[in-house]
Amino acid sequence: MTVVTAHRHASRQRTKRPEMNAGGNASTLDVRLVARSIAQAAVEVLAGTRSILQLSRSLDPDCFLSLQHRAALTREHAARTRGSLLVHRSPMVRSVRACAISETVYEASIVVSEEQRSRAIAMRLEHRDGTWQVTALEIG
Repeated sequence: MTVVTAHRHASRQRTKRPEMNAGGNASTLDVRLVARSIAQAAVEVLAGTRSILQLSRSLDPDCFLSLQHRAALTREHAARTRGSLLVHRSPMVRSVRACAISETVYEASIVVSEEQRSRAIAMRLEHRDGTWQVTALEIG
């Protein structure tokens, strides 16, 4: 049996990402857990199975309004085409990747699978007033 390993190019070597300090901030793992839960909730908002108000503290005002608008359009479209308001069923987060931009800013990419398809979610999280808040949200 032969084991093949790939060597990373020097410029692509993994570097230690900055982690939050003990002064009330979180590690990369904590940011990934926050991103996972917000992504799950956002897809449930689009499905109409969760109230958008539950995300009011986690999303900045622009992201909140954008998600609210998209959820309304999604439900209207589903009602016209399928006669059902349940658009997305059983969404499940498959993977979460987080990248530290600075000690208080992370970007995350999340893959969420539903019954018939998978979708990508990208978000930017900023540590503000002791909590993580999404300042940019893109749902594919």
